[in-house]
Amino acid sequence: MCGIAGIYGIGDKASFHEACSALSGMVDRIAHRGPDASGVWMEEDEVIFGHRRLSIIDTRDAANQPFVDSSTGDVLIFNGEVYNYRELKEQLSGSYVFKTDSDTEVVLAALQQWGRSALQEFNGMFAFAYWNHANREVLIARDRIGIKPVYYTHARGAVLFSSEIRSLLASGWVKRNMSPEALADYLRYQTVHAPLTMVQDVFLLEPGHWLRLHGEETEKGCWWDVASLSVDEIGSNISRAEHLKMIREKLERSVDLRLRSDVPLGAFLSGGIDSSAIVGLMSAATEQRISTFSVTFNEGDYDESPYSRLIAQKFDTDHHEIRLTPEAFLKEIPSALDALDHPSGDGPNTYVVSQATKNAGITVALSGLGGDELFAGYPVFKRTSELWERRWLGSWPRGMRKLIGSLYTLRNQDANARKKAEILAGNYFDLQHTYPLSRQVFLEGDIRKLSPNSSSYPNAVFQWLNATLDQNSPGSKLPRLSKVSLAEMWTYMGHTLLRDTDQMSMAHALEVRVPFLDHNVVLAAMRVSDEEKWPHTPKQLLTEALPDLLPDEVIHRPKMGFTLPWEMWMRNELKALCESGLGHLKGSSLMESDEIDRIWNAFLARDRRWSYSRIWPLVVLGYWMERNGIH
Repeated sequence: MCGIAGIYGIGDKASFHEACSALSGMVDRIAHRGPDASGVWMEEDEVIFGHRRLSIIDTRDAANQPFVDSSTGDVLIFNGEVYNYRELKEQLSGSYVFKTDSDTEVVLAALQQWGRSALQEFNGMFAFAYWNHANREVLIARDRIGIKPVYYTHARGAVLFSSEIRSLLASGWVKRNMSPEALADYLRYQTVHAPLTMVQDVFLLEPGHWLRLHGEETEKGCWWDVASLSVDEIGSNISRAEHLKMIREKLERSVDLRLRSDVPLGAFLSGGIDSSAIVGLMSAATEQRISTFSVTFNEGDYDESPYSRLIAQKFDTDHHEIRLTPEAFLKEIPSALDALDHPSGDGPNTYVVSQATKNAGITVALSGLGGDELFAGYPVFKRTSELWERRWLGSWPRGMRKLIGSLYTLRNQDANARKKAEILAGNYFDLQHTYPLSRQVFLEGDIRKLSPNSSSYPNAVFQWLNATLDQNSPGSKLPRLSKVSLAEMWTYMGHTLLRDTDQMSMAHALEVRVPFLDHNVVLAAMRVSDEEKWPHTPKQLLTEALPDLLPDEVIHRPKMGFTLPWEMWMRNELKALCESGLGHLKGSSLMESDEIDRIWNAFLARDRRWSYSRIWPLVVLGYWMERNGIH
């Protein structure tokens, strides 16, 4: 796991020294991502590559980057891991003489041998830039699911790219203007969906996409599309037993590949189904004792430690409990905010557990992220199915439905009630129309008051879903639960959970691997019918695939309702931080100062319509803008 940065299309010698200075700032800004080594390579007047290395596989200096093939002049900078590098190395050994045991050199050799087709051979998480000396072009690519990010922008006639937005800003070439369209997306979803970012004219390369830079040309293409590939084999005559066997085999292979490391490795363990499954599979795949890490709290009714201990004892792990008081957690919040490369309404939990894991001497940790999205673990899966079954409500007069919704909101007076009322008053009960609303933080009426210009921009999630699930697209043929998985992977998981995991773990130079998001596991889960995936209870396909690894106490454990006391903190210990963030936000010409004051005062007065989860994203946005000079 590392950080990459580069500038392509410098143009002339007069600009070269400026470009070198810009790249130096970019590389320095991502030093936290790779504390083990740094390097810069340049092709004068044309391209400069920079790299910060976190050594994971082949930790010798010979594997440092930028990685240069002296015989061809080709160069690679690479962030991430290609787990099947040993198998690919064997395939390529007849045409390439390897000098290291690194996956980086295997990626370079594969690109030289197979061109862009090599992307289909890689199993891993990655973002890289490849300089093809003979063709005088740069290929930038991102992994299938979007686990590792790469951002890019055009400035001074060149293309700048990096693992972080802050790195691009550190070049001194990028204007620090907020994107109005991205602001609209953030207000709706507490994140921004690719290709947009919060910074005007800075873009995030979409998952499963490549970018080719050649001369003055910039070409972008999609090399992997989960919706198109998932429809293959749907409806094939496979028994449930065969489905369960297939899921288990794919997961076993995924975990086995992700145990490849030349540095200490562990796992996050909450005691839930997903993390317990990963730890169980790790235990079966290696004879080495596994280190596991759990963040626990003292609140007895909500303490998860009995479940994480149960799994730790079952698989004899070297278990570490990070027992925090809310007060101790509170002290880490400013540091977690400082670690944000892009604003997000989530993330401090990952920051704290990553910090403790790294402090224990672990450099690589496996996570259960992705299990809920693939195996229908979230309530949104059930809600979506129930709404579809009740689509007959659409035959009622709209006026009647609006009236019922209004009465419901008067009785409940919270954001969820307002969402249900809007769904009831709508004309459609399909996923394209109900899902975007279910994930919204601020509803359209709120946005019109808070940022009037933002309300004019279309809903990015609705647009993407409408195109992806259009009746003429492959996505329309997916089972209903798989459509929800698709939505979850592209929205909340892809642009909040994965982004937060990358930001918060790399703040501590910790690599986090996510076995559930192996593309073979993803496709296997997406191709299963609704009846097979969820015959009776959520995640039943997963729990029945791993019956020997998951105790009944974990499978049937009660829902844990504990949340940190954000409401209290924001009205007391974090009040000054909140008002500082909101104050900076009020200085933006894109926001209505009076409306921000009204919302904040309503929150302080304990108005149920304004919970902490709706206010906190605004605080984070203002804090991030101030820290990064965005206006």
